[in-house]
Amino acid sequence: MRGDRLYGRGASDDKAGVETHLAALRALTASGVADPDVGIALFIEGEEEFGSSSFPALLGEHTDLLRADVIIVADSDNWSTTTPALTVSLRGNAAFNLKVSTLDHAMHSGVFGGAAPDAMLAAIRLLATLWDEDGSVAVPGLETYTDIQAAPYSEEEFRADAAPLDGVRSIGRGDINARRWFQPSITVTGIDAPSVLNASNTLLPSVRVRISARVAPGQSAADAYAAVETHLRAHAPFGAVLEFGDVSLGDPFLVDTSGWAFAEAGSALSDGWGESVIHQGIGGSIPFIAELVRTFPEAQILVTGVEDPDTRAHSPNESQHLGVLKRAILGEALLLSRLNGRS
Repeated sequence: MRGDRLYGRGASDDKAGVETHLAALRALTASGVADPDVGIALFIEGEEEFGSSSFPALLGEHTDLLRADVIIVADSDNWSTTTPALTVSLRGNAAFNLKVSTLDHAMHSGVFGGAAPDAMLAAIRLLATLWDEDGSVAVPGLETYTDIQAAPYSEEEFRADAAPLDGVRSIGRGDINARRWFQPSITVTGIDAPSVLNASNTLLPSVRVRISARVAPGQSAADAYAAVETHLRAHAPFGAVLEFGDVSLGDPFLVDTSGWAFAEAGSALSDGWGESVIHQGIGGSIPFIAELVRTFPEAQILVTGVEDPDTRAHSPNESQHLGVLKRAILGEALLLSRLNGRS
């Protein structure tokens, strides 16, 4: 504990979301609703950060148990520590491994350097083609979603939340929230290569990288992946050999904001937080939501959250603001109580 925040890897994403559901159910029973009229199924999904590969089979096996009119996923963000948000869109994800090979075996960089193209040179040249000079994605076929107006977000707010170093500029073009929510992005999240500590004067025969592409709402993850693969194959330098593997796809999601449950959730969160709820997009992905939509097309899916701009999810110093957690629990407890009355 430091001030109002509880620090620990995964403290917010996803442990606090699970605790929000549990505590909201405890609050519901403590308020006197020991046997609610509304049916409630609680499911804790443990693979969300790793693509949810087991989820489709599990949904098929337990469809009747998990079938619902309303599905609440507490795995998103809030506008601030005092203002709640309902997520109306999520980007999808297309992640894969790319192996770049140029030589049959490693060789001395002094003897053959300048003539033999090593894999690191080829990989750097190839990866650089994924972005324009301003950092915008430069892959033909990756789409931008334009049907929703992004909430205002200033350069000053961005710098306070993202914490770029002095002199470091934001990348991309257009409104900052539109870049984060409705445009594609590409990130190299890992590289298999010798470390600086173990470096030697060697031309590398192959280099492997992990690439993560965020997919704008409205485009399938499969189409986005195909566009990136086509681009990389077309730009392989020096005749480098490319191998693709371990592909993980998750489709983006758009919330139907016209449903009665969405309005009910907005009212409950506003009352629980004491502030009007904001509708926002999220640049991250929750792949299993697309599976829920496919399995339960009639269900209304509500994406609520326990995070705030300073949560720093996935970092070693991730934290959960306890005031946010308390208000998120209260908001969900109010929603469950009102759904119980509605039934």
